[in-house]
Amino acid sequence: MEDLLYKIAITRIPLVGAVTARLLISYCGSAQGVFSASKKSLLKIPGIGEAIVREIRNAAPLKEAEEELLLLDRYGITPLFYLDTGYPERLKSLPDAPIILYYRGAADLNARRTIAIVGTRQPSGYGQQLVELLLEQLGPYQPTIFSGLAYGIDAAAHRGSLDHNLPTVGVLGHGLGLIYPATHRALAERMQAQGGLLSEFTYKTEPEREHFPMRNRIVAGLSDAVVVVETGRRGGSLITVQFAEEYHKKVFAFPGRITDKTAEGCNWLIKTQRAGLIESAADLTAALGWEEQSKARAQQIRLFEDLSADEEIVLHLLRQHEQLGVDQLGYGARLNSSALAATLLELECKGLVKTLPGKRYTLK
Repeated sequence: MEDLLYKIAITRIPLVGAVTARLLISYCGSAQGVFSASKKSLLKIPGIGEAIVREIRNAAPLKEAEEELLLLDRYGITPLFYLDTGYPERLKSLPDAPIILYYRGAADLNARRTIAIVGTRQPSGYGQQLVELLLEQLGPYQPTIFSGLAYGIDAAAHRGSLDHNLPTVGVLGHGLGLIYPATHRALAERMQAQGGLLSEFTYKTEPEREHFPMRNRIVAGLSDAVVVVETGRRGGSLITVQFAEEYHKKVFAFPGRITDKTAEGCNWLIKTQRAGLIESAADLTAALGWEEQSKARAQQIRLFEDLSADEEIVLHLLRQHEQLGVDQLGYGARLNSSALAATLLELECKGLVKTLPGKRYTLK
């Protein structure tokens, strides 16, 4: 708990963003080491001057972190430090990824397949139908759907995911202590049971204009691909696209009528080759190689017709949930720890299962 105190505190230091925080931790060895380092040692770090040193040695960041720890415990929020096993792997390599994330939910942030769906806050009926159809067609692939819990396409993406039993995570531009817009409170509560809410901001942080582009970079970073449904030539969707391009993520867009304002952005992205044109989920899954992955996995499993009953049960569970921990597998397969370990070892030897960090397993 003491270590977590310093991890939160480093994010509360004025003048210190994610990049500088990483620099400090790298030189000092840990978040706690940043606060115990001497002024002389801190000033030797490239880019660290007197002003930042004064802020580090101020008592305010640690006091704020103490208050945050109480709120996390009270409201069941999980903090994810960027060096922790549970931190989203897709974000770890990004230079501006948050030092710490705050999460409340059930969805796996390291799911095998992830998609961001973004678009205008004032979609047409056609745009909302596109979202619904896309999510229905994506059902067999079970991707986790990320969006920003905003009005319009964001909300349609979250609702459609819930309706089609897909995990969905809303990335917020404020702390988890409130929901903005407030009209999405009921939606947010549903999402926490079948997805989750994620933020880089402390619990009581209010929504501010500059927070939403920051939110958009996380949406892009967490996703294998960004799908733009409807958007104008300006707005948050194109900011998300820009981040996706910087992070070397794939971008796709649905085309629209040239007379529609909500189609201007999508048509422009396609015309300038910044986004691939899609008309259905089949176009998306083909471009991402999901079809080939599914076929290869099915063929691989068919090679082993001598699977034991226990092995078949474990494979069935992993096909349903993509990845599971040992406790979940043991409970689902009704196997004790030694029998489960032997079964998993045999499946690994057959090349059907692989181990993930945190004693989790997935199909290979």
